[in-house]
Amino acid sequence: MDLGYRPNAIGRSLAEGRTRMLACLAPNLTDFTFASIIEGAEAEARRHGYFLVASSAPDEANFAILVDRLVSSRRTEGILVINPFIDGRRKYFLPEFPMVLIGSPSDDSQVGSVSLDNTQAGYLATNHLLSLGHRRIACISGPQIEDCVVDRMTGYKMALLEAGLQICPAYMGRGDWSASSAYAVVTQWLAEKLPFTAIFSQNDTMAIGAIRAMRAVGIRIPQDISVIGIDDMPLSSYFDPPLTTIRQDTYAIGQEAARNLVQVIENLTASKVHQRMPVELVIRQSTQAI
Repeated sequence: MDLGYRPNAIGRSLAEGRTRMLACLAPNLTDFTFASIIEGAEAEARRHGYFLVASSAPDEANFAILVDRLVSSRRTEGILVINPFIDGRRKYFLPEFPMVLIGSPSDDSQVGSVSLDNTQAGYLATNHLLSLGHRRIACISGPQIEDCVVDRMTGYKMALLEAGLQICPAYMGRGDWSASSAYAVVTQWLAEKLPFTAIFSQNDTMAIGAIRAMRAVGIRIPQDISVIGIDDMPLSSYFDPPLTTIRQDTYAIGQEAARNLVQVIENLTASKVHQRMPVELVIRQSTQAI
């Protein structure tokens, strides 16, 4: 006789001595890139029968507290860490506990990672501008403490050197990922009359700030200056002009990270995986031949 019984997932997990819960720690939960990564990770975790909870760890101190509570309470079976090298939080990585880093390669073979191929992203963006005849290419970077910034700058320099060009520090400005920081950098360059013909911005948001600063003084994009970014944010194709950019599939990065973490938890991999996700050049109307 059918009594209408349905298996209870929570009860089954408790009987197994497991929570089937994963945690994802990010510097914040509002950034589009982080939110898209978390969405992909949550979908992949659910596909494998796990639940995923996300929490904001804006600084090293909060990160340390969260890791301690999650591990000591045994409430989670594994942790995803977004932007793992933004500060000193690496001191709290636990090689003995299932953990996967997102957004930066790991130099610790005991902790797996999934990241964008940031060197290739910087190289591809710069090489696109070179292919259009640009030789005075300025670069606006993110915070220097982040590994992805260093890697994107490495790609930028590689492309210039392959083209037989010298690396000029005056053409390298530092932003903080915000539009306002890029606006300030470009305003200073214009005041100094720096003779650039193109800008490689290390993210789309700063690219928009750069464009705004140039338009404020009558510079046309791309007729006078070409601009390329990285991310391919959902609104990038609706900017004026539509932004040429390097696409990173943040949703897929989250999926891969969650899949790798589940494999570590279930002992399906003998060693931790270090995976670099591919990039793609998306040509729109913010770049043109010089």
